[in-house]
Amino acid sequence: MPVIATAAWSIPKAVAGAFPAEGSGLARYAAIFDGVEVNSTFYRRHRTSTFERWAETTPDGFRFAVKIPREITHQRAMTEIGEPFAAFLRDVSALGHKRGPLLCQLPPSLRFDPHTFRAAFDEMRSLDDGPIVIEVRHRSWACEEALDLLATYAIDRVLADPAPVWPADDFREPPRYVRLHGKPRIYYSSYSGAEIAAFSTLLPPDGWCVFDNTASGAAIENALAMRAKR
Repeated sequence: MPVIATAAWSIPKAVAGAFPAEGSGLARYAAIFDGVEVNSTFYRRHRTSTFERWAETTPDGFRFAVKIPREITHQRAMTEIGEPFAAFLRDVSALGHKRGPLLCQLPPSLRFDPHTFRAAFDEMRSLDDGPIVIEVRHRSWACEEALDLLATYAIDRVLADPAPVWPADDFREPPRYVRLHGKPRIYYSSYSGAEIAAFSTLLPPDGWCVFDNTASGAAIENALAMRAKR
């Protein structure tokens, strides 16, 4: 069954009754959902003990998708990333078998350059052979050369909504990772039942669907609705 998750694990009061009353926020969330996307790693480095605690307080089948730091994707623009990427991997290794995909989200300004990204992906794959997914925002990525390079390094494209580059009908195979940001108001707007059902049908058995419309609390409600439809 696909992992249906949200970005972070904040539980709004409106749906608190769907979760256990006792325990930490993560433990309560993990009693219902099978995974979560960690975005805080994009902004700051976490202690190894933090990842260890998260792993210890969640069920065995729970998984963490973890966002790659902005130092790598934004500040260094995917150049000379070996040292910070290795440090990031050392930190998240404390999750053990509960580590899910690493999310590489690029800034809108970062266009596709085959030389830059071949070097970056080669560095990443020399250090890690786990699942990596990439969300791009520059239209230059809408080319066969980019798709071929991603396939060479076994990096899966993210189907984002709204989709600035790769819409759903651009995927030859079911998308392994879907990120729903909300529209028309990104991070705020809720999805309708019909929209949730449509995205649900796109998911492969080993896929992820992450609701990132967290600013209004809609993410948890939408994720619960999708779980109910599976």
